[in-house]
Amino acid sequence: MPRKILVTSALPYANGPLHFGHIIEAVQTDVWVRYQRMRGHDCLYVCAEDAHGTPIMIKAKAEGTTPEALIARVAAEHRADYEGFLIGHDHFHSTHTPETQYFTNLMYERLRDAGYMTRRSVRQAYDEQAAMFLPDRFVRGTCPRCKTADQYGDSCENCGATYTPADLVDPVSTVSGTRPVWRDSEHIFFALGRFEPMLREWLASGSLQPAVQAKLAEWFEAGLQDWDISRDAPYFGFEVPDAPGKYFYVWFDAPIGYLGSFKALAAKRGLDVDAYLKPDSTAEMYHFIGKDISYFHTLFWPAVLHGAGFRRPTAVFVHGFLTVNGAKMSKSRGSFITARRYLQRLPPEPLRYYFAAKLGPGVDDIDLSLEDFTARVNSDIVGKLVNIASRCAGFIERGGGRLAAQLPDPALYAEFSGAAERIGAAFEGRDYSGAIRDIMLLADKANQYVDQHKPWTLAKDPAKADEVRAVATQGINMFRALITYLAPVLPAMAAAAGRFLGAPVGRWDDVQSPLLGTALERYEPLAVRLDPKVVATLIEAPAEAPPAKPTGAAQATKVTKVAEAAGAAAPKAAAAGASPAAPERIRIDDFTKLDLRVAKVLAAAAVEGSDKLLQLTLDLGSERRNVFSGIRSAYRPEDLVGRFVVMIANLEPRKMRFGVSEGMVLCASARDDAGGIFLLSADAGVQPGMKVS
Repeated sequence: MPRKILVTSALPYANGPLHFGHIIEAVQTDVWVRYQRMRGHDCLYVCAEDAHGTPIMIKAKAEGTTPEALIARVAAEHRADYEGFLIGHDHFHSTHTPETQYFTNLMYERLRDAGYMTRRSVRQAYDEQAAMFLPDRFVRGTCPRCKTADQYGDSCENCGATYTPADLVDPVSTVSGTRPVWRDSEHIFFALGRFEPMLREWLASGSLQPAVQAKLAEWFEAGLQDWDISRDAPYFGFEVPDAPGKYFYVWFDAPIGYLGSFKALAAKRGLDVDAYLKPDSTAEMYHFIGKDISYFHTLFWPAVLHGAGFRRPTAVFVHGFLTVNGAKMSKSRGSFITARRYLQRLPPEPLRYYFAAKLGPGVDDIDLSLEDFTARVNSDIVGKLVNIASRCAGFIERGGGRLAAQLPDPALYAEFSGAAERIGAAFEGRDYSGAIRDIMLLADKANQYVDQHKPWTLAKDPAKADEVRAVATQGINMFRALITYLAPVLPAMAAAAGRFLGAPVGRWDDVQSPLLGTALERYEPLAVRLDPKVVATLIEAPAEAPPAKPTGAAQATKVTKVAEAAGAAAPKAAAAGASPAAPERIRIDDFTKLDLRVAKVLAAAAVEGSDKLLQLTLDLGSERRNVFSGIRSAYRPEDLVGRFVVMIANLEPRKMRFGVSEGMVLCASARDDAGGIFLLSADAGVQPGMKVS
């Protein structure tokens, strides 16, 4: 039965460009929405520009323009960036619109009439130099709970405490840099505490992740406080209908912007708004957000909705923060990467894939390692996925351009099509990393099938033309299953693959019926390798530092004999047997670039056509790697299975005539090779994927 689903992601604020933190959330949402649509569900995705508040007002004044003009300019930039990353909003709106004002006034009046709004005088921070009351976030100081310095006036980023600016230690106005004074002003409060029983019931319904439930339990224990939803003029926003000179706090009308955007979409498409928003609606409503705004979305928002007579969210999906190269994004370090900076250098789908490969169903932080990004995309998308289609397409074209009438190995294809529900369940549960792992294991099997049947060898015998076409047909159908499963992540590539296959890639269940006897279009490359030098330019170079002085670091033991496996060229002196006067010294920064990991050998086999190489299948814990290693003279394949070795996991994959090598296992040897080759092994008790340091 098709489901009716309304989905949102957090609103970007209209005072700056989109950065990777915005994009990872939009990708997480978009992948989920595209998967739902592939399953035949009626899934709508709306978002909007968060357009109100003092920061907008102050920035517009500094630029010599109006808030409305600033919003229009930034919103156009945001739309372009979202479109650049293939984010499929059904509608992207703004909170500064009649639709959002309609719902804001309606919800306020219903809450007021039901007795959930009260008024009282409060002492509020006032900047005498700027002649204005200060929003909470325009006052910074030391957290009253954990004593962390330089925290906002409403909440602490370190311990999560919420409070008022008056509670801060040593508060300072961010507008003028002066210490604020305190003045009385009447404000409007929402009685959040009266909704605690309802919120506890909603919490128990399974609408939130366990980590978010635990955080809510802390807030309940501390006690739910009345929420100040008004701000004094000057303020850019909606004026409270029955309180001249008072404006709705941006966090009151920002989530209402979801409904405003949906109302605008409904007007365009003739949709019934009440069918989605009434309390007994059978439609579903989901919000994707970052953990920094979970308080507003899991306490205030469901309480406001419920009190105003609307349905609560079906669920709120919270993700963690994004770090870059293991550290918080930083403008001073050049790692605050904007969406536009990326799109000016690289195509969107590699980043979509990498984010999907890292995203799980929890709220753990996610790290973007640029080296890992490059290696993983080149290995998975180019070396595994696209490699299947590119290898098989030529054989079909030379054989008349039409697929065979039947599959030579139906049981193998059944394994691919049978994975649809398992992979689909992972996407449904937002375990994208699990789905990607499963898909790439299938990609390994597809490549192994082609390697084993060697259509390039069969093609040398004209009598085996039918067998060649059959093998290629099997490969093309396995590729079709894989690109179908990846279509929510790689929509443009899936569309291009559909044109090549002569059959659109759009429905999840299409993999149950293989393509047989149909004509293929001419194959065009579906992806290209990422250039590490281009990827490196995503990080802006910091100011040039003086050259580091040489250190007396100890020389590293020379590791040899596997350059062939990873595609690295051995130094000429070493290749000629020469003995350099002294090994070249490296700095610690050079060494730390290596991602050394424990790997378990799952399979090993001699490589046909090479008297030096063994092909190793390595378990890295979260994924499997194919590595060619020049150790055949020292080890029998059967003796290696089950052994734990050390590998360089972030080495750029290399295409060899035997296949793609996705790393390097480390060995030691005597300089003249007389002493043999010795694999570096890990001690007992290790697990695949452990970092070696």
